[in-house]
Amino acid sequence: MPNSVLVAYGTTNGSTAEIAEAVGEVLRKDGLAVDVMPAESVATVESHEAVVVGGALYAGRWHKNARRLVRRHGRALAGRPLWLFSSGPLGTEAAGRDVPPVPDVKKIMTRLEAREHVTFGGCLEAGAKGWVAGMILRSGKGGDFRDFTEIEEWAGRVAAELTGR
Repeated sequence: MPNSVLVAYGTTNGSTAEIAEAVGEVLRKDGLAVDVMPAESVATVESHEAVVVGGALYAGRWHKNARRLVRRHGRALAGRPLWLFSSGPLGTEAAGRDVPPVPDVKKIMTRLEAREHVTFGGCLEAGAKGWVAGMILRSGKGGDFRDFTEIEEWAGRVAAELTGR
């Protein structure tokens, strides 16, 4: 049973980091040792027996730091239990339904034999960085569409698989 899990994330405005922290907390409650960190801070995955990588979605692509992490550490990730998550759809399109991974995540899933991918609703609120974010907010389409109950339930399934419970 793996007992050391890395939860890494790529985010621009912090909402994907909050999802990663929630995932890490559930895994800890199930007795796993968990490190939660920004993808760009991960020097190695070698000291972790399982990995969860999350990335915010921007214009149909996974966050660049999440993509870079899996590219840099692909060989080591391929030999470990790996789960992926995305965050980003604004509105209710992700609520309660299985949103397929974007093309770059689908390739990563296949190449690294990830166990699962899930897409959670995103969050874009006042003060978000970037001109596209500003346009979205000015159009009235911002808001927080994350469902932390759904996030915690998914993390619980990951924990159950890792702990054999």
